[in-house]
Amino acid sequence: MSIPFPSQEWVAAYEGAINANAAYKTAAAQWTFGAVALVVKADQALGIAEDQGVFLDIHQGTCRSARMCTRAEAETAPFCIAGEYARWKSVIRKELDPIKGMMQKKLELKGQMTIIVKFVEAAKQLVESATHVPTKFLDE
Repeated sequence: MSIPFPSQEWVAAYEGAINANAAYKTAAAQWTFGAVALVVKADQALGIAEDQGVFLDIHQGTCRSARMCTRAEAETAPFCIAGEYARWKSVIRKELDPIKGMMQKKLELKGQMTIIVKFVEAAKQLVESATHVPTKFLDE
């Protein structure tokens, strides 16, 4: 059964996928820089009335918790990455590398890019984890 993205059910499955990913545990073992939040911008055509956030409490290769949140709460995270629904869909499908997306301004980063760049493999493994969640995209 596919899980709608974004939704609390999807986020719960994503947390499980992150914690089941041994390569992420290794790549992010030195991550001590705080939470990362992802923001899906509002899209009325898809039924997303307002920006929706995914708050990932990640620390040293473990996702301690993951939950839906408001954009305002997402922006309190040390790293907040925002983008249009289509961009996140491309990231989840591994069509858009999130680091390149931030550098090309396809995704907006609030936080220090220099730290993100040091954890390129961890970022790739977060995307890999997302591919293990059976996702139902709202525009399909």
